[in-house]
Amino acid sequence: MSKYPSFDVLLARVADQQEIRLHDLSEKVAASGTDFESVLRGAAPGPLFLKRLAPALDLHAADLFAIAQVALPAELAPLNMSVGRLIPRLVECALLLTPELRERLRHYVRSLPQLDRPQSREVLRVDEQYVPGPGAVLMRMLANRSLDWTSSAKVLSRLGGVHLAASSIGALGYGRKELTPDLLSPFASVLGIRTSILAVVLAVELPDSVVESAPSVGVPELIWDVRRLDGDQVRQVIEEAECLESEA
Repeated sequence: MSKYPSFDVLLARVADQQEIRLHDLSEKVAASGTDFESVLRGAAPGPLFLKRLAPALDLHAADLFAIAQVALPAELAPLNMSVGRLIPRLVECALLLTPELRERLRHYVRSLPQLDRPQSREVLRVDEQYVPGPGAVLMRMLANRSLDWTSSAKVLSRLGGVHLAASSIGALGYGRKELTPDLLSPFASVLGIRTSILAVVLAVELPDSVVESAPSVGVPELIWDVRRLDGDQVRQVIEEAECLESEA
């Protein structure tokens, strides 16, 4: 297995894939306190640098922290990983809705109050569970959406049409199972990221036979939206989705 690329290499590849000039990215992060050229030469990116860079690459900041293999700040972490067990049911309900109704559901989610974060480091320690590499990056991106092995497997089945055991998800994280090209589009459907970009950040060669994922409109975004809610709030969202089903 080839060595996983460093962040400077991945950054250049993502920019090239999206046809973004490095000069334009440099201007986006100019006030971050981290020199862009030094990062391109292999220096570790700082938190403010990553936060400023993420929107320019059309990525969530938390995902860019995962790609850079930098510890996730508390303010970017999901509220509670335990809500992940509710997400498969939420996805089931959302898939029964039209795109317009899903947008209404997302509006409902955004109307709910954000609660104070408990003093817990459970999400911040996801990076310590795996050997640095593509599997660890994928696990952290899933964890950014409150998805553990079991909930990831269930959501992957519903959105990506791929049936993997929870233990197989874990094996990907530990590097005991290969991240093959056929898994990219299904995971991209869950993460709401273009297949070609996910291939770059996970350092997987994408053959011409693999096409871009066509995610269900609004569903990956909904998964992201609820990451800052607690269990009771997510249950409210599920109830709201069930009510909207009558209008579908």
